[in-house]
Amino acid sequence: MSDAQRYRLTIEYDGSPYVGWQRQIDMASVQGAIENALSKIGEIDPVVQGAGRTDTGVHALGQIAHTDLQRPWVPFRLMEALNAQMRQAGDMIAITNCEVVNEDFHARFSAIQRHYVYRIIARRAPLTVERGRAWNVKQDLNVEAMNDAAKALLGEHDFTTFRSTECQAKSPIKTLDTLEASQRDLHGVIVTEISTTARSYLHNQVRSFAGALKLVGEGKWTRKDLEHSLEARDRKACAPVAPAHGLYLVSVGY
Repeated sequence: MSDAQRYRLTIEYDGSPYVGWQRQIDMASVQGAIENALSKIGEIDPVVQGAGRTDTGVHALGQIAHTDLQRPWVPFRLMEALNAQMRQAGDMIAITNCEVVNEDFHARFSAIQRHYVYRIIARRAPLTVERGRAWNVKQDLNVEAMNDAAKALLGEHDFTTFRSTECQAKSPIKTLDTLEASQRDLHGVIVTEISTTARSYLHNQVRSFAGALKLVGEGKWTRKDLEHSLEARDRKACAPVAPAHGLYLVSVGY
């Protein structure tokens, strides 16, 4: 019988330097960086299981993961040790919380809700401080039109149109709990944030939503266009997919 203890980690990261969450041979990944840090503090062949496999360039404010460790750790000391190792390695990753959990907790399969935010900044000048952290578009977006169109996507649908051709999910049917856009003034620049929650998502689904709603906000698409896109159940009917660097995994609910 194993004496391993399961730990739940809350993780924040800048996705820019990584190929995504998932470990890949000879490529920098978030999962790989945390497992490497665990190895450096004495764990043998550690495995970290995340709640979601964020893509290349996608950020996280509240990714959740679990790991089973042989050595008994005070959670605060484990968090400090991992952060020290990753800071020394130059990783753009931080463990913001650590706690002991029961062995039946699973970061991915126990999750009942995932919350993402997509950030768009409208201005003619290129981004500097926000570069790599938001989608830079050239014209202001009509948030009222975006929210009206977003209602067409709520609930249970076949989201084939908004699904990557590389998606490995068994079914394109998902239930979208919330999808709404909001705006705020950031030092004279309008920031649009598209917020969404669901139990789970298809590959590229949120970025596909963001690309479509951006067209609505620019007046290039209407709600009817979005509805037709959904009803087509055809990836070719999707708007251009929004770039990865505007997307954030904000939190995971259990």
